[in-house]
Amino acid sequence: MTTDTFAAPPAHAAWPACGARHLQADARGWHRPTPDYWRAWLQRPELAPVPESCVAERALHQALLDDPLRSVIAGQVEAVADADVRENWRHFLRLRDAVQRAGTLEAAWAGFFEAGTVALPPLFLDLLVQAIAVRMLGNEHDAPVWRAAELLFRRQRVQLHGGRVLAGDAETLDHLNDTAGLGSMGALLKQAGATLRGVDLQVLGSDNATAYLDKLTQAGGGYGFVLDLTHTVQQELPHGLVLSMNRAQSGLKALATVLQRWVTHLHGVQVTIEPLSRVDDPAWRWHIGLDAEATALLNDLYQGKTLSESRQQRLISLFRLRFADPAQQREDLRGKPVYLGLAINEQGLLRLKPQNLLLNLPLADALSPSPAP
Repeated sequence: MTTDTFAAPPAHAAWPACGARHLQADARGWHRPTPDYWRAWLQRPELAPVPESCVAERALHQALLDDPLRSVIAGQVEAVADADVRENWRHFLRLRDAVQRAGTLEAAWAGFFEAGTVALPPLFLDLLVQAIAVRMLGNEHDAPVWRAAELLFRRQRVQLHGGRVLAGDAETLDHLNDTAGLGSMGALLKQAGATLRGVDLQVLGSDNATAYLDKLTQAGGGYGFVLDLTHTVQQELPHGLVLSMNRAQSGLKALATVLQRWVTHLHGVQVTIEPLSRVDDPAWRWHIGLDAEATALLNDLYQGKTLSESRQQRLISLFRLRFADPAQQREDLRGKPVYLGLAINEQGLLRLKPQNLLLNLPLADALSPSPAP
C-alpha cells in the first residue's frame, strides 16, 4: 500500500448517513446504539416522510423522532397508506428491536446469520456493516483501506482495462451510465435518444487520496473512486522476455488489511491475510469464498474439477489467511493456512459477503459462534 500519509477522516465521521458517530463502544469493542443512532435511520429516504405522506405516516415518524425506543403497535404501521412504506416500517422496527435485544450492532448482525434466517432487506444489513466498519477503522489514514472497506457493504462492478483489474461502485457507475453525470437532465436526454458523453471515474491513488478522504465525511460518501485490484503486472523486457511483478500498492493489500481487522473485530483473534496470485499447496485443507461466485469456484477446484477459461478468469484474487495463535484454530487444521477467494459473476459484478468470515472460519470450539437465542 502507499507509504504516503494523509489526514484521516475525523473519528467516526466517515459515511455520516450510516449513523456510526451515534454508537458507543462496550468493553469488547462492539457498539451499542444510542437513541440518536435510530434518529439517523429515521432521516433516511426509506423512512423519512415526503410531501405525499399520509397523516398516519407523519404521526408515526414524529413519535419515533421524539422517542426512538417507544413501542409501536401493529395498528400504527397498518394505518400507513402506502404499502411499500408500511413494509419499510416493519423492517425498521424488526431491526431496531433485534439490535436492542442483542445489545450491539455486531451481536445482532451475527445473530441474523447464525440463526440461519435473515428477514431483513440487504440494504439494512449493509448499513449495519457500514457503521461497524467506520468504528472498526477509526482514525485510519490510508485512503485505499477506506476504499477497500466499501467492498464489505457496496456492490462493485469490475472491469479489466489495459491489464488492470478495476473495481467501481456499481450503483454509482450505473447511475452515471444512465445520466452521463448530468442527473435527471441526463436521464431525460438519454430517453430522448441523445448521445451523451462517457463518464470517467478517478482511480484512487496518491494524487487524489486527500480528495477521497474529504468526500468520506460528506453526505454522498465518496463512492465515485475506482479501486485498482491488480495484483500482478507484466513488463516486457528485451529479447522477448516478460517480467511479472507483484504490485506493492495493490488495492488487494488494502482489502487484506480490512479483512484482517474484520476477523479480529468479530472473533477477537489475530490473523494475517496476504494476496496471492495462485495457490500451490498439495495439502490444501480449508477455503472460504468471499462471495457466492468464489465459493462455487473454490469448491470445484478443491474437488479437482476442470474449469473453463472464462470461468477461471472470474476469480480475480486469492488470499492466504494464517492464525497468529494456532491454538485458536480448529484442532484438525492447526497450523494450516485458510485460502480465501474473490470472484465476479458473469455480469462483472462483485458482491462480497462479510458474513462468510463469521460463519466459515475454522475456529477452535471455544471460539466458534453459536446460534443466537
